[in-house]
Amino acid sequence: MMRVLPKVGLLAAAVLLAGCTSLSPDFERPALPVPSTLGNAATDNAAAGSDVSLLAWRDFAQGPQLRALIALALDNNRDLRVAVLSIERARAQYSVQRANLFPSIAATGQGSRSRTPQDLNASGNAQVANQFSAQLGLSSYELDFFGRVRNLNDVALQEYLRVTENQRSVQLMLVAEVSSAWLTLAADRQRLQLAQETLASREASYALTKRIFALGATSGLVLAQNQTTVDSARLEVASFTSLVARDRNALQWLVGSSVPADLLPANAALGQNGLLAIAAAQPAASVLLAVPADLSSRVLLRRPDVAAAEYSLRGTYASIGAARAAFFPSISLTASVGTGSNALAGLFESGNGSWSFVPQIRLPIFDAGRNRSNLEVAEANQGIAVAQYEKVVQTAFREVADAFADRATLTQRLTAQTSLLEATQRTFTLSDARFQAGVDNYLTVLDAQRSLYAAQQTLIGLQLAEQTNRITLYKVLGGG
Repeated sequence: MMRVLPKVGLLAAAVLLAGCTSLSPDFERPALPVPSTLGNAATDNAAAGSDVSLLAWRDFAQGPQLRALIALALDNNRDLRVAVLSIERARAQYSVQRANLFPSIAATGQGSRSRTPQDLNASGNAQVANQFSAQLGLSSYELDFFGRVRNLNDVALQEYLRVTENQRSVQLMLVAEVSSAWLTLAADRQRLQLAQETLASREASYALTKRIFALGATSGLVLAQNQTTVDSARLEVASFTSLVARDRNALQWLVGSSVPADLLPANAALGQNGLLAIAAAQPAASVLLAVPADLSSRVLLRRPDVAAAEYSLRGTYASIGAARAAFFPSISLTASVGTGSNALAGLFESGNGSWSFVPQIRLPIFDAGRNRSNLEVAEANQGIAVAQYEKVVQTAFREVADAFADRATLTQRLTAQTSLLEATQRTFTLSDARFQAGVDNYLTVLDAQRSLYAAQQTLIGLQLAEQTNRITLYKVLGGG
């Protein structure tokens, strides 16, 4: 056994020397195929703070209801569960590939007992033979002189990192979708409440007109016109009732479980100016921190989809290295040390040691162009990955630019719509007074009434758009 030790030392030295060279090209991140700045012309004077792309969702989502709802969704959403399990699978696959960097050592024990009949034995007597052995060895361990195994390991590592970024992308998308769904439900509830209060007001007006008509103080035309306003309000109530139910279903689907009633947005009260504001019912669903003007485009590198595309690109560099290594010789080792005996009791006695050392070298000579084609495939995949990376960056830039473009006019639109609502409210009040005084006909009142209702609904939609834009900016800038 002592004679075996120097050979084992040589084997260990060969293992330590393995993997001296890597043939993969050095990775260089492609230049961003977009302008150097995002060209942010929009500012939020009401907001203050630092870069929104560094803000965690618990700080971004203001209000305990929305935070609790997002936390519930993160615990129960099935898409997020799949993403998390995909990380576990990728990690395990990486561990499997990484194991190829090390030799696999196994201990084996074997025993056999055989009888040779006398007709087959030279001595003419039947003979019983025993053989026992115990060995410790490794089989077909590749000495990674040219980095093939290490490059394949790097490919698995980059895939694991890519899947991790995909999970972050799913989580970011889920936070944004839950927030948007919650806001949409709040807005549609307010639309429904406005429609219900409008219906009640029009029914009261119709009842009064009906009594006046019975006294002969108004015409049947006015009564019929009044009836149309009641019927249209009933249609609006029915439509928004269905829409609110669908919103709740969508929110429940995103959360992945039933949504407690106390986590749903509360109803707002109708103000004196006819305004049902989201902010009146709940605190702002999100707070957009101040985004500095001319924000660097490099902030897009924080986005999980951009990071995932970069990891995919890095993996193609390692694949090129593995394909290049196939052109060079591969050396593998099979070795074992052990002991053998014809009696189990003498298995570990001196003089029964055994060893074997079987190095093997494989040199590619002719493969009909297989290795060259594999290298061309790897290089083509790298080119595809570069184009896909650049496309992801360009898409991210457009999404951010579009969100900024929307935000640049939202304040002006809200201001103009609020002024329009106040003007239509005054128009309705004056036209109704003129009709009651007999100065004007009911058609003017009907037009003013419809304009007021449309202005109220439009303002609710704009308030929803302003809040949704905050969420969109948080999402497209990569979240926290």
